[in-house]
Amino acid sequence: MQLSVIIPAYNEEERLPNTLHQAYAWLQKNHADHFEIIVVDDGSSDHTCHHVQNMMQDMPKLRLIQQVENQGKGAAVRRGMLAAQADVHLFMDADHSTHIREVAKVFQILDRQRDVDVVIASRQHPDSDISEHQSWLREHMGKTFNLLMRLSTGIDMPDTQCGFKAMRKQASDAIFSRQKLDGFSFDVEILFLAQQLGYNTAEIPVQWVNEPNSKVRMLIDPLKMFADILRIRRLHRHSGSPFSDR
Repeated sequence: MQLSVIIPAYNEEERLPNTLHQAYAWLQKNHADHFEIIVVDDGSSDHTCHHVQNMMQDMPKLRLIQQVENQGKGAAVRRGMLAAQADVHLFMDADHSTHIREVAKVFQILDRQRDVDVVIASRQHPDSDISEHQSWLREHMGKTFNLLMRLSTGIDMPDTQCGFKAMRKQASDAIFSRQKLDGFSFDVEILFLAQQLGYNTAEIPVQWVNEPNSKVRMLIDPLKMFADILRIRRLHRHSGSPFSDR
């Protein structure tokens, strides 16, 4: 199967180049010619785009999409996922907290379970290896967010926010053509849509390393995320599976 990897980036001139070098080298070795990497620059004010453009000279499977203004991670991921053309669309974070090698587990699931359409990494999976945890405050805010998310959406997943998720193209196109939230809570929204549209989701364990320079701003972004998840049902109350033959 061909693979499109989407990496949203906002002012990532320091972390992104190393991530691209590592990801591109691993994919070149393990996925041969059947991949592309799409960086979606979300209106960066630093030299993120310049670095990517320079790297494209030596990386023919690397693409760059530029947002004129900063719109949010959800908007950047949506733009990249809808632009992707491969059989499988995967998005991952610019900090490489979840290494690209975890895509091997994604393909194992998709190859063995033809009824699975969406595969997400879960740091709460009993087999996950978390080599460096988030701060006590961030972890407990995450648990509070997860509890409210479950109550508001009915999604029974212990970790919706790990930035490593993959979908078959049909599912990706259907979900992201409906996805509306531009901020960090878009992860919950796409899983809600997957559930509403009748797509099956599988969770995989991962090796994960906390990146201390998170783009999530304490207090401000969590409050926005709480407000957003309360809107998800209303935003998509008419969503239903368009695939009666599934």
